[in-house]
Order: sequence, then structure tokens, then C-alpha cells
Amino acid sequence: MMLSTQALLSAIGVGEKSATVIGATFQWFLRDFTGMLGGILFTFYQGSNLDSNAKMWRLVADLMNDIGMLMDLLSPLFPSAFIVVVCLGSLSRSFTGVASGATRAALTQHFALQDNAADISAKEGSQETMATMMGMSLGMLLARFTSGNPMAIWLSFLSLTVFHMYANYRAVRCLVLNSLNFERSSILLTHFIQTGQVLSPEQVSSMEGVLPLWATSLRSTNSKPLHKRVQLGVRVSSLPRLDMLQLLNGVGASSYKNAKYLLAHIKGNVSVILHKDSKPADVLKSYIHAIVLANLMEKSTSFYSEGEAWIDKHYDELLHKLRSGGWKTERLLSPSITWRANWISHTSAAKFD
Repeated sequence: MMLSTQALLSAIGVGEKSATVIGATFQWFLRDFTGMLGGILFTFYQGSNLDSNAKMWRLVADLMNDIGMLMDLLSPLFPSAFIVVVCLGSLSRSFTGVASGATRAALTQHFALQDNAADISAKEGSQETMATMMGMSLGMLLARFTSGNPMAIWLSFLSLTVFHMYANYRAVRCLVLNSLNFERSSILLTHFIQTGQVLSPEQVSSMEGVLPLWATSLRSTNSKPLHKRVQLGVRVSSLPRLDMLQLLNGVGASSYKNAKYLLAHIKGNVSVILHKDSKPADVLKSYIHAIVLANLMEKSTSFYSEGEAWIDKHYDELLHKLRSGGWKTERLLSPSITWRANWISHTSAAKFD
């Protein structure tokens, strides 16, 4: 940060007689304005995902912060595009501010084992302040020794950035969360179906991914993981016309004993349609049922009836073992569910409003 700030001030014109106060003020204002606007847009598009993927977004926040500092360091090299470069850097750091603050709140709740979130937050803030003070002191020494030597500046910056990201990756991998999100639920259920046993939070932590989705998609896999084949909170009118007509007639869908959700098999994926009165327990059950259905689709043609039979037989047992293993089963951490449906169940069909 000290190296990037030094480069940014140099690019603005600090120390040059030709630089004007109003020019530097305008450039700094435009940089901050872009960051604020970026933070609002990022919250609008990704705010509901931060709770359910706290590990990934914690890592992404640090990566975006490093990219922002890289932009500041590059700004003196492109004087004609200075405003564009620093605004991109500010935009990147605005994502960091939102993601970092949101994931910090989620992780503070996790560490507050005695419902002492305020105490945990205050002590975490003090530790961070102390670490920042030490870093600033060392950073000023580094900036002084590397001043005027571009090779030393870039070598120091890149080395520190690589170490910073490695340290954050290791820290996130060590984090053991006992809440249920899409991926953790999928890992737990797959193992339970195969063995009848529930993995501990420590075991699941070592198996779940923490890298961003674009990084994991680069890996060559033969089939999609189960949790990526389930779409939760699907809008009824977004379904293909034929599938929607079949759903309305109760064909090609699972209503599971007047539950507050419907499951539909569409193009190899399972779509979950939630009732407007569905509770957190219904959302969790619908997702578990959908994962079971996605697993059975590869093995049987009568997967709807087999999925309902599995839920009848094993769902209560699964919840009991999850609670005994230290998992929180009150709710499923998921992006906010925008679309819900309303229907009246009958003995032969379901009617939708």
C-alpha cells in the first residue's frame, strides 16, 4: 500500500511545480466518486451472495484490493490514461470494501460462540489496527529504500502481493464453518447417501472450494457438481412453455405431500419453485430434496418417486445427525430468493395463481 500510494501521489504531481491544487483535487475526487459508485453497483448485484460464500468472497476481497494497488502503481506509466487507470483501481478497491465488510460481519457471528459479537468485533478491530501500524512502519522504510529504483519497487510489490494472497488463502482454508450453504450441503448429502454417516465441519472444510467460480470452472470435469445442477427459487414464467404446462398439470414434477415447494426436472437440472409461505426449514428441505433428485437422475428413470421415498425415510435422520455433528440446521445460507409462487394443492393436481 505504501508503494502504490507513493506512485499515485507522484502521478498526481506531488513535488512538481507544474501541478495545480485544483487539478489534483479533481483527480482525487473523480477517483473516490468512481469507487463509491462501484460499491453501490457491486452491492446491488452480489450483496445477497456474500453470506452464503463468505470464504470465497473474503479471498476475492483481498485479491481485488491487490489489483487496485497494482492499478495505482501502474498509473505513472500511463500519463495519458491516468484518470482511467486510477478509476479502475478505485473501482477494484470498492469491491473490496463491500465484500470485506460483509464477510467480516458473517465471520464475526461465527466466532461469537457466547453471543458476544460486539466483543469479538472490537478485539478483531484492535488486532487489525496494530497489524496495520506495524505494516505502515515497515512500508515507509521499504518505500524509502526503493525510492527511485523501479526494478526494486516492482520486485518488492510483486513479492509482497504473492505472499499476501498465499497467506490469505491459507487463512481461509483453515476456517471451519458449521453453517449450511449450497456446496457444504451437497458434500454432506453425497457422503450421507453413500455411507449413512455425516461428515464433521472440519472434514467438509478441507473438501469445499474457496476459489472464485471462474477459477474453478477452468478445471476440466466430466460433469457438473450436484449443487450446480440445482436452481433455487425459480420463476415459474421463466420455464419453457411445455415444461410449465406439465408442471401446472402435475406431470414431470414432485409436489411431495403438499410441501411448500415444487421440484421440476428441466434439461438435466432441478428447478425448485418455492411457495410464498415457505419458511427457512422448507427452503432447506427443498434444497436437500433437489440434491437427492439430481443424484438419482443419473441412475433411475423413476427418480421423482424414489426421491420422495428417500426423503420419507432418511430426512429426519439426516437432520438429527447433522445437529449431533455440530451443524446449524435452522436455515440454508443462500442468495436472497426473489421469486415465489402461490398454489392450492388438490388430490390430483395443483393450481397456480
